[in-house]
Amino acid sequence: MLEEKYHTDKIEAGCDEAGRGCLAGPVVAAAVILPDGYHNELINDSKQLNEKQRYALRETIERDAVAWAVAEVSNEEIDRMNILRASLHAMNLAVKKLTVKPEALLIDGNRFVNETDLPYQCIVKGDGRYMDIAAASILAKTHRDDLMKEAHRHYPDYGWDRNKGYPTAQHYAAIEQHGITPLHRKSFRLEKQLELQFDTL
Repeated sequence: MLEEKYHTDKIEAGCDEAGRGCLAGPVVAAAVILPDGYHNELINDSKQLNEKQRYALRETIERDAVAWAVAEVSNEEIDRMNILRASLHAMNLAVKKLTVKPEALLIDGNRFVNETDLPYQCIVKGDGRYMDIAAASILAKTHRDDLMKEAHRHYPDYGWDRNKGYPTAQHYAAIEQHGITPLHRKSFRLEKQLELQFDTL
């Protein structure tokens, strides 16, 4: 069972993102405020769930949450600001879209660039520790998957209905054969992007 929240005396929004390691498409983030005392033993890090479980839990989370929001940062913006900054910006955008203002943020990861006036706490692998971050991870993942399934209808050669834009052998082969689409990140050399350090932000 995951812990409910970190800031037990504050209205807390858990925040997470999906799509940081992709070659194409946006990075998507979610922010979720769960009711005090909320427990759902099925909620977990989205990576530990299968697709059917994620979509079933998305319905539950969106129904039960005090507030939730999803935001995206496009591939063009990712190329402009780099993927790490874009991921953090997406989380800020999701927080700002919440219909209930939180009093604190719980961020999945080890760093955050705060664009709000709210206090925050970073938790490494927080999506496997706190329920509100796990809920955010599920919403971010499923909403992004929906975007990539729709994109697949327009660009069927890249297998986005299956790989969701992540770097698979088939995806690399399709880029080699067909070139890149308007949805590809031109900075898609992931080994370089993911080596970026936060002191360069």
